[in-house]
Amino acid sequence: MSPHFPSRRRALALATSLTATALGLALPGMAAAQAPAYPAKAITFVVPFAAGSATDQLARAIGQAVSAETKQPVVIDNKAGASGMIAAQAVAKAPADGYTLLITTNTTHAANEHLYKKLSYDPVKDFAPISGLGKGGQVLVVNAAAPYKSVGELVAAAKKNPGKLSFGSGSSSSRVAGEMLKQLAGVDILHVPYKSNPLAITDLLGGQIDLMITDTSTGVPQIKAGKLRALGYSTHKRSAQLPDVPTIDEAGVKGYDMGYWFAAYAPAGTPAPVVARLNELMARATQSAAAKSFFDMAGSEAWTTTPEELAKFQAAETQKWGKVIQAAGIVAE
Repeated sequence: MSPHFPSRRRALALATSLTATALGLALPGMAAAQAPAYPAKAITFVVPFAAGSATDQLARAIGQAVSAETKQPVVIDNKAGASGMIAAQAVAKAPADGYTLLITTNTTHAANEHLYKKLSYDPVKDFAPISGLGKGGQVLVVNAAAPYKSVGELVAAAKKNPGKLSFGSGSSSSRVAGEMLKQLAGVDILHVPYKSNPLAITDLLGGQIDLMITDTSTGVPQIKAGKLRALGYSTHKRSAQLPDVPTIDEAGVKGYDMGYWFAAYAPAGTPAPVVARLNELMARATQSAAAKSFFDMAGSEAWTTTPEELAKFQAAETQKWGKVIQAAGIVAE
């Protein structure tokens, strides 16, 4: 029997080795299977503006869709104030685990660094881009009783009477859109600041200012009511709500393109698999019935990106906003 012992020993050693190898391969998989899949608990969407704002409405629509797919609650946390800086700082300091997201706009991630000398967050280093969510434009409006029937007529009047016409704005998007019009059309129009776009609309209706470039959700109802006249749309593509209104670029101010956008960000350092999962969830959520209802109401449209595409877009937008703000001589606060 002795001749068989070596072969038995080899067989036993081989079996032991194979068993160990199998266990070694299986254990990581078993550990992964035991780890809870993301998301395993409630996700918080931090919104930098008040309840009822466009960003808040979109966040709630997106949250509803994400919750329906993941079977986990989505909590909306409105941290309004300081031009979005309070919310952005809160998310920047949150754990990088995918359970706290910032649903925000160009205000916090393109404009603020040019409007404020010191930010409480870094819009690039402190965040992991997830996806774009939506894009929208603004509409150039005048009082329905004004003599201007086109952008060309308005620009001609402004050139004939430098400094005599005035435009109002109640948001950074509205302000910068007006400054871009001045720069590209080569006109001198007086800026009148307001705390909100609806307040500026009130003065436009009352004849205290001559024009403004406002978000469609504020302007369209007045246009439909015949109280305001729409002369041009601010992005390179016409508005589905106002298909007969040319873009400002089409109307003669070449190169004009100034819209607003919504996007989702997580804290920097969020694991890549979680970022990828969130990107998938956001893309599907923008196609939900609730999100489509919001986009139709707001005159905007769904816009999704990869994290890398959002980072590049944000960089380009930050540069564009910076150029307009600096050329306008707007001093950082």
